[in-house]
Amino acid sequence: MANGIWVVAETREGQVRKVTFEVVSEARRLADASGGDVAVILLGKGVADKAESLGAYGADKVMVADSDDFEPYITEVHANAIAGLVEADRPAALLMAASSQGKDLSARLAARLGVGLSTDCTALRWEDGRIIATRPMYAGKVYVEETLKGEPQMATARPNVMEVNDQAGRSAAVQEVKPDLGEKWTEVTEIIKEEEGKVDLTEAGIIVSGGRGMKDAENFAILESLAGAVGATVGASRSAVDAGWRPHTDQVGQTGKVVSPNLYIACGISGAIQHLAGTSSSKYIVAINKDPDAPIHTKADYCVVGDLFDIVPALTEEMEKLKKE
Repeated sequence: MANGIWVVAETREGQVRKVTFEVVSEARRLADASGGDVAVILLGKGVADKAESLGAYGADKVMVADSDDFEPYITEVHANAIAGLVEADRPAALLMAASSQGKDLSARLAARLGVGLSTDCTALRWEDGRIIATRPMYAGKVYVEETLKGEPQMATARPNVMEVNDQAGRSAAVQEVKPDLGEKWTEVTEIIKEEEGKVDLTEAGIIVSGGRGMKDAENFAILESLAGAVGATVGASRSAVDAGWRPHTDQVGQTGKVVSPNLYIACGISGAIQHLAGTSSSKYIVAINKDPDAPIHTKADYCVVGDLFDIVPALTEEMEKLKKE
């Protein structure tokens, strides 16, 4: 396969984000099926020492550009740099994460390169020289398989879905590149950070979410306690966010963050279609709701019908006991 499969790594404050390891691992599986190589584009500030380690996830080569210009993230700077590298040596495919940054960057790149784009993919496979991408449509009601014409074939992978393949001891060749950054039209004047140490919802293995049934912002404290006991991140439905009980960064759903945790615990959430669409790829869903007819019960793997203000504290107490054993 000419020029192989390329992956755009996602970095933040000098660290490679977990979803990059997932995408590189998936690229390795595709390359093994097609007989090609995997190359990673790594742009960031203070990331040069992370390049070789990407080999453990399947990268054969890492093209690294370590510069202050790439931190913080600015769409046109990253798009210009990556487009220049791709146009100089057209790979068969270009993959990246379907994160907030990845969605922004992939759309700009696809337009710049004049190619199609499969977004928010939950599975990728190689068949007859093309990538077959599986992705949800119509708020997750159906899944479609699609192929794209032209090269590079572009796709973004939903975080927390692709399996990470860590081959300890494997390293990648590192090539320093100096891409053309083009004209910069945007300036970042302030970054408002989320709570220190909090795992992003899109990368969390366990999520505890609250909805309108929480009644007010103060009651989310019981969800924070449960999250602390099980090592989870706290999320919220749109109704809870609209009520001002949680910030928009905590919103789970089609109009918030699409999540794929191993365990999703929904507390006082009725289960509007937009919320269910954002949680459909969770491995297990537990619904705690006193309404036995709440739509979320039809999608949950485990349903608890009862008052969350009795159930959640009791569950937290039991989890704390298990931690001490």
